[in-house]
Amino acid sequence: MKNKVTKRSHCLSVAALVLLLSALTHTSAVAQTNVVLRGQTVNCADKEIGLYTYSDQLSQEEILLDNTLIDSTQSFELKTYINYPTLVFVQIENYSQSFYIEPGRTYDIYIPRFDWNMDESRNVYLDPEALTLEFMNLPPDELNLQIGRFDEFVDSFVQANIYFFDNRFRPQGRYFDTLVKTVEETFTTTDNEFFERYKRYTLAQMRYQFRFTSRRATIEKQIAMQPILYYDESYMSLFFSLFENSISKGTGHIGLQRLIDWVDHCDLDRMLDSLGLDPLLRNEQVRELAALQALKEAYYSRHYRRDNVLCMVERLATETKFPDHRKLANNLMLSFRKLEKGVEVPSVTLLDVDKNPVSLDAFRGKWVYLSFVRVSDPNSLSEIRTLAHFRDSVYSRSSNIEFVTIDCDREFQKMYHFLRNNPHGSNRYNWTWLHFGGNFRLLEQFGVVSYPTFLLINPEGELHFTITPPPASGILLNGPWEPRPKQEAPTGTPFYQLH
Repeated sequence: MKNKVTKRSHCLSVAALVLLLSALTHTSAVAQTNVVLRGQTVNCADKEIGLYTYSDQLSQEEILLDNTLIDSTQSFELKTYINYPTLVFVQIENYSQSFYIEPGRTYDIYIPRFDWNMDESRNVYLDPEALTLEFMNLPPDELNLQIGRFDEFVDSFVQANIYFFDNRFRPQGRYFDTLVKTVEETFTTTDNEFFERYKRYTLAQMRYQFRFTSRRATIEKQIAMQPILYYDESYMSLFFSLFENSISKGTGHIGLQRLIDWVDHCDLDRMLDSLGLDPLLRNEQVRELAALQALKEAYYSRHYRRDNVLCMVERLATETKFPDHRKLANNLMLSFRKLEKGVEVPSVTLLDVDKNPVSLDAFRGKWVYLSFVRVSDPNSLSEIRTLAHFRDSVYSRSSNIEFVTIDCDREFQKMYHFLRNNPHGSNRYNWTWLHFGGNFRLLEQFGVVSYPTFLLINPEGELHFTITPPPASGILLNGPWEPRPKQEAPTGTPFYQLH
């Protein structure tokens, strides 16, 4: 039996109603293993393959469960330990595919021939391409197959009756009731508690999003007077959809400006107490989880200062009495601090054009204007030429700045040809050039999703800007590395002494 996965679950379908991940107890695969993934590929030899999951659904911090190099026989094996059905994703380079794994199972996977070079003709971050996986010999009651059949059934029913679900026309709740009844008849109760919850919470989320029920009714039926299922992603997906933007943009009891004032003063106590005025947030645990979600939304909102939001999350992590909320808050802070001003950049060693290893740490004590480019990319070439134009004048004004360019072309020879066989390469582009060496996870660490990308690193090895301007912006005319004249103290009688 062969089961082919053709898209990753991030796609916008009913499956996308499930975001990503349950509570997970993960121990090193070397120490303990209860899930094995054995695979065979066609054209993946010597590529690194990784098995990842998410720490939680709120922060979506990625966790590496296991990784290995696909050997010369095109085979690989990944191992991990879980104690609950978990959504994971397999990633090779910048292509991935997600699916569920269950404790105690062994999965046989086949990866057919794949075009690894398609990212050179299109941006696969903005227009992603799923890594195709084929699962061999799955039993009929396997979780992925059950969920796939359920999603396909629900999608087909909605599409066949789209007129009665679309809010632009006249949606009719009786059609959704028919859907629920048909699902109950088609997918009878099973022993798989995860799948039963998946059906329940997915349908509840759909009913709410189609506006066939109110937020209050959904919360009272699915959330109130029940334990919070942090480990169940379908439950958490429903929870976050119910409270999405319900607090961060102001509520019926609390205006936006008052929320902003509390965040500005890091007044977590008053915020949480005041949110309790809402009958739907009287439960302390529900209220605190909804507040965490609101703080995440606030961090990316133009209405709030990010450092103040971070202060609130730090306080909640320290003061909460709920261990799950402490974990969520700490993961949120970790996600906030990635590539923000002041964060320490990852240490990395790459090969230069002569294949000598060079570490970014070697430039500590200097400003580093770091660029990620592809020499075959027209936009990159334009900015490279601008760098070359300003290089001599920048270096002559300050000895405290270093240009470093990381070439992200798949083939090392493209960088070599550009610098060594180009008539002007050695003289015109005479600064430090490194090749990324196929390290796509490194690009993710630096937040590189398009070319060119620029980062300015201060002498302490920290990011100076959240978003670094490109050379064409004029930053090279008067950058922060430029020596500043000392300001003389003002003379005369201070103003405050005149009165």
